[in-house]
Amino acid sequence: MTAREALAEAERRLAGAGVETPRVDAEWLVAHLLGTTRSGLAARLDDEVYGLEPLLARREAREPLAYVLGEWGFRRLTLKTDARALVPRPETETLVERTLALAEAIERPRMLDVGVGSGAIALALKDERPDAQVTGVDVSADALALARENAALLGLEVELRHGDGAAAAAEGWDVVVANPPYVESLAELQPELRSEPEVALVGRGEHERLARAAEARFVVFEVGDGQAGYVAEILGAAGWRDVRVTKDLTGMERVVEGAR
Repeated sequence: MTAREALAEAERRLAGAGVETPRVDAEWLVAHLLGTTRSGLAARLDDEVYGLEPLLARREAREPLAYVLGEWGFRRLTLKTDARALVPRPETETLVERTLALAEAIERPRMLDVGVGSGAIALALKDERPDAQVTGVDVSADALALARENAALLGLEVELRHGDGAAAAAEGWDVVVANPPYVESLAELQPELRSEPEVALVGRGEHERLARAAEARFVVFEVGDGQAGYVAEILGAAGWRDVRVTKDLTGMERVVEGAR
């Protein structure tokens, strides 16, 4: 079928499956098969498309689009993505921005990414601060394997460790950055999110545990919707000063930071 026909078919089926953005997802799938970008599709609508059905069926079953495509963009990077780790999200780019801003005046900053997952945060930090010494830690061996694959593909040198984030945070760093699990239950999530690793999504108390354990000049945490005030109080109670909340591009309070 042509790209035009493939777009129509994919949009129809994804809408029927309850996907929130059926046209956008259809464009991603067809562009991927044609080896072009979404913006480049307009010039390729009469081209033949092959291999749509297996990818479309996976997305129709509500598998995350990034897993179906096998890669996803984050900051300046394109990362390999699969079910071993969370999908890198645009709101997490705000976490990277604040970390870079706090470390701007520090020479060769030592940065720890707790819950490194696919490596998105750690690798973006290393990419944009080549002089930084970046370490990522995770309790998931599968996630660490994916992070190592991404580091190798991108040619970026970061240290990746298996272990407990709070113990690593206590070692002494310039910046400790984390996007801890902050969802109470998978039941409240969309089907796509329920396909992602539960250990990286569901949990409570990790912000407080890290805030109390971290030995660092700065801590920078991503938080869930409506959690910024609570996490800010936790940082204050743990002795952090200059606590600040930053909104993401959607206007949600997404990042909480503190200084020693």
